[in-house]
Amino acid sequence: MKSPNFANFHIRKWFLQIEDTLAGESGKEADGAPLRKIVIAACLHNPFAGKYVEDLSSWIEPSPLLGQEFARRIREAAQGQAIESYGKACLVGVDGEYEHGNALLTNPAANPVREGVGGAKSWVPSTGKRGGPGTIIDIPLAHKDALYVRSHYDTVSAQFNDGPNRDEVVLIWAFATRGRLNARLGGLKASEVKGQDGLV
Repeated sequence: MKSPNFANFHIRKWFLQIEDTLAGESGKEADGAPLRKIVIAACLHNPFAGKYVEDLSSWIEPSPLLGQEFARRIREAAQGQAIESYGKACLVGVDGEYEHGNALLTNPAANPVREGVGGAKSWVPSTGKRGGPGTIIDIPLAHKDALYVRSHYDTVSAQFNDGPNRDEVVLIWAFATRGRLNARLGGLKASEVKGQDGLV
């Protein structure tokens, strides 16, 4: 068992990935500001690896502290830019269960992130899988206040060079400052969002 170094957790490493897109795949310039996508991830020791544990509350209960740290880091990485969309994921080392990663993606951990991006009404799109170092994971994105905003349906891919080890979990949050460049599929516009129920 590795000694905790952040609340109840042992974090081995933090990751930060930033990409700025100035033009679309065909070369057409952005219709407005460039699209910044940010991925923040923490590689944690998994104390449940290699065994079945019924009660995962020892991980869930302190997880709001992780959410607060992700929120702090996204504010720092955004450098004053507003966040319009988000998503989350977990990558679980092969001695662990997918459930172990999901335990850190529930509302207790997610709510501080919502607050950290200025408040958010919609549920956070989520995914995850088991794998080892170098595994690529695609993280879904959607508008933080209204799921019906088609222009903000997007994905960002991430890869971590040395995690997760067999007894680790990489916990991942992704963010974007706007929708897809030159989105033209109709539907509710971001400028029309009411932000009342997480849908519109």
